[in-house]
Amino acid sequence: MANAKHLEMLRELERKVLWLSTWTIHNANHLRANEDGLKIGGHQASSASLSTILTALYFSVLRPEDRVAVKPHASPIYHAIQYLFGRQTREKLENFRGYKGAQSYPSRTKDIDDVDFSTGSVGLGVAQTLFASLVQDYVKAHGWAKDKPEGRMISLVGDAEMDEGNIFEALLEGWKHGIRNTWWIIDYNRQSLDAVIREGLWERFEALFRNFGWDVVILKHGSLMQEAFQEPGGDRLRAWIDSCPNQLYSALTFQGGAAWRKRLLDDLGDQGPVTRLIEKRSDEELARLMSNLGGHDMPSLLEAFEKARQHDRPVCFLAYTIKGFGLPLAGHKDNHSGMLTPSQMEAWRATQGVRPDHEWDKFEGLKVPQAAIERFLSEVPFIQKGTRRYTAPQVPVPERLAFPSNPAMSTQQGFGLILNELARSDDALASRVVTTAPDVTVSTNLGAWVNRRGLFARESLVDTFKKERIPSTYNWEFSPKGQHIELGIAEMNLFIVLSALGLSHSLFGERILPIGTLYDPFIYRGADALNYACYQDARFMIVATPSGVTLAPEGGAHQSIGTPLVGMAQDGLASFEPAFVDELAVIMRWAFDYMQRDGEGEANEKTWLRDETGGSVYLRLSTRSLEQPQRTMTAELADDVMAGAYWLRKPGPNAQVVVAYTGAVAPEAIEAVGLMAEDRRDIGLLAITSADRLNAGWTAAQRARERGLVHARSHVERLLADVPPHCGLVTVIDGHPATLAWMGSVMGHRTRSLGVEHFGQTGTIKDLYRHFGIDAQGIIAAAEMIAPGRPMRYLKAV
Repeated sequence: MANAKHLEMLRELERKVLWLSTWTIHNANHLRANEDGLKIGGHQASSASLSTILTALYFSVLRPEDRVAVKPHASPIYHAIQYLFGRQTREKLENFRGYKGAQSYPSRTKDIDDVDFSTGSVGLGVAQTLFASLVQDYVKAHGWAKDKPEGRMISLVGDAEMDEGNIFEALLEGWKHGIRNTWWIIDYNRQSLDAVIREGLWERFEALFRNFGWDVVILKHGSLMQEAFQEPGGDRLRAWIDSCPNQLYSALTFQGGAAWRKRLLDDLGDQGPVTRLIEKRSDEELARLMSNLGGHDMPSLLEAFEKARQHDRPVCFLAYTIKGFGLPLAGHKDNHSGMLTPSQMEAWRATQGVRPDHEWDKFEGLKVPQAAIERFLSEVPFIQKGTRRYTAPQVPVPERLAFPSNPAMSTQQGFGLILNELARSDDALASRVVTTAPDVTVSTNLGAWVNRRGLFARESLVDTFKKERIPSTYNWEFSPKGQHIELGIAEMNLFIVLSALGLSHSLFGERILPIGTLYDPFIYRGADALNYACYQDARFMIVATPSGVTLAPEGGAHQSIGTPLVGMAQDGLASFEPAFVDELAVIMRWAFDYMQRDGEGEANEKTWLRDETGGSVYLRLSTRSLEQPQRTMTAELADDVMAGAYWLRKPGPNAQVVVAYTGAVAPEAIEAVGLMAEDRRDIGLLAITSADRLNAGWTAAQRARERGLVHARSHVERLLADVPPHCGLVTVIDGHPATLAWMGSVMGHRTRSLGVEHFGQTGTIKDLYRHFGIDAQGIIAAAEMIAPGRPMRYLKAV
């Protein structure tokens, strides 16, 4: 139990962080200049409900190895705490929600104050802590980070945030993996954005977590309440509190002590002891008693947290709180986006003992000496090791990735062969790769890798089929040394575990190179989590296959259209769609290096891509087997592959048509060019390996020229520089045609972009390619439209 001086200090700090967070929002909305007139916003009430819990955690309970995802709307409280630690600046607080100010929601990449997990999209930060705990177990099981103690992965969760479905998907996955060292603290203020939540929700939460093997700690009655319950009539008061509807409790909290008194006396009547219990307290004392919920009672919180530190089981703390606690708008159902008015703020300022023009002073209004507070802050366990972001050395990547050279194969098959060859190796790269998939391990060609490297689990589990000597292609053995994390069918979980794995170097000081595989159309199912992972600057490789309508027999439900545009638009993600396996090997080799980069610098003057900063990688692959080119992968060709495109057939000076293709439609593009070459001798064929990097390099070079670097030229500009102005471009992709439609703007060439704009259906590749006009005849017809030539005998009548 904390001693009296410790409690007194924490309560003073709680008052201070509540003041700073509330003032930060007030300043942004009422005092700072607002040129465009838009609402600035902030969440004074949602922050206030977590003021006690966050004070207890950061100033007493947390250790440096602990990692915390703070509820998005409690960002101002978090920033206020870091300000008192000296990890946040007054300038950033004064510019809260402004340009380069403290962020609206905690951000690993945009904030300066040691944010562990970004939490801007509700629910995702919650699940992230669970998967971060799994990654910590993975790191420990592999014998790494031996000098680092295990930390708790902690999430502060809004009760309305528990409506997010990805949280429940994560809970199920955590149960499968025997999750440990995870705390979820539910801010049970019984209000959502629009209303007061349903009655009895706490019972559903309790049952749910217990069913998944979690300990559940309910923090409902604070120490003042518990003392009152011991008085004569206290049992009746407790029964009334426990049966009081959420809306009524919120309304009475807002109305204050006199309203509490009237309602309690009306409901409980003249019952002697309980009446005396109520009447012996002033209105102020009664209001303090009735708002003394467990989530605002420092002794109760400290006791519960310290008890949970004694074991590694996952714990759900259901902490009853009051939205707007300590503020004039406490309890009002409209307070989610509500704010104190200037007059309310002036009145509240007086109660806090804060003088005008001293609002940002760290120790203003506190009732304990400044020296004592400074000494206390300097000794807080959480900050004793300084920075909590680790660095990890880069894992060496070989000059080339080997694979068996088959005359014909798909890029998906090639991916499996490349990983299988890597799995045979004992080098550092092979040991640091971890794969994961949402129940599509075999069908995305990870089977050979898993056979050699095994599945991860904290406890070994043999493959029963192998033990019983039943023939099977796959050897599914679980062990602490396994390098594949098998997931259930939930793409949200896939991207969140990739996010956790891809931050291991920063969270735990150990480099992991994660690869996640899934079906390409289901990129959309995890799109929010993918964006979240990239926003955190997690590093991983997504291998999405099969893609497009090329998976013809599966029909529209398993065919993808817009995913190339996702790859182009997603910040922090470099996307590729190679046609041939030798291209894929070059890209994967580059990707393993790119995932580890964390440098600064200007763009490369050849590509104008800022590759020094690194990022994640998306490979859009295919199950279609293609005849492989018999060629040597020269350094020049490899550079062009990585820059985004190369000439398979360079156009001559009199070219009328250039065909540019991406991915699995390579045979159709090659066939069309071969047929048209009978009449158009200078025709060109451009192989595009990355529309994303081509486009990014082009836009970057344009920005460079706007800044005065008049000689800046991108890769695509150099490729098209010698293509005659009268030449037409035909672009083709098994995906949305907008992916390549921009290419005509590079040099002003007439362009016809072919692709897929509607859901496909079952059929053969030939059927569907013809239906969408991306077969050889469709390419030829498009070429004739934009660059009419002699009547083409090879153009079949449709």
